Amino acid sequence: MQEKLTVKDRRQIWARWGFTHLSSMSYEKLQAHAWAYAFIPFAKKFYKDDLEAQRRLMTRHSMFYNTEPQTGQLINGIVTSLEEQIALGEEVSEDMPVNIKATLMGPLAGIGDSIIQGIIVPLLLSIAMGMAVNGSAIGPLFYMISFGIAGPLISYLSFNYGYKLGVNAIDVIVGENAQRITDAFNILGIMVVGGLAASNIYLSTALTIPMGTEVQELQSVMDGIFPRLLPLLMVILSWWLIAKKRMSATKVILILTAIVTVGVLLGVF
Repeated sequence: MQEKLTVKDRRQIWARWGFTHLSSMSYEKLQAHAWAYAFIPFAKKFYKDDLEAQRRLMTRHSMFYNTEPQTGQLINGIVTSLEEQIALGEEVSEDMPVNIKATLMGPLAGIGDSIIQGIIVPLLLSIAMGMAVNGSAIGPLFYMISFGIAGPLISYLSFNYGYKLGVNAIDVIVGENAQRITDAFNILGIMVVGGLAASNIYLSTALTIPMGTEVQELQSVMDGIFPRLLPLLMVILSWWLIAKKRMSATKVILILTAIVTVGVLLGVF
């Protein structure tokens, strides 16, 4: 009787896709090549003397595929579980792994981007910026190391969770559930980015308001009405330039630098 996948076997499949899916991308199939590469050890274990079964396995996993790299490993775990059942002779269609990938790669991309790019990356960057504000090299090192740990950890946990759940995971992450999860993380991500912007963007005006023999600082008046108003306006301007005017981040940085420079020279900031 054929043995099931060991922990070492599953870890090898996880690592092969996890560390090659971006380096092997193509415009035609995006992350698909890494799938075929990941299942080579699987093919040798279960279909060692069956070249036709190896061919079908590689064909199944050479089709177009694209999702968020870390949370997308949940799909890899589910598909690995299904492929194992197929190899062990259980009543699972060879079309099911392909259909699972096609069904889940979109929802997991939305959920994953909301978690990774909307929450984890901004949080780690804010901590790193706080460390680097005085010129310390610890800030960038912290970000590289922390994300280098967080990314693979989320990826590995997602893979194993998907492997254990199998097709039962579909009930959780498709349809209305997927939209609810994505919306929830999007809202949380917006709150995180808003908090980070308020904490890390420093902009104040140097303008004053004459009041008889005294002057009133405009900034103190603004703070009494709407604290952190200028940083908020700067964030809104940046969003408008990127989202509405389709400008690159580099152009936006140059525009903001020009605005602040001119403002300082004119005594506005």
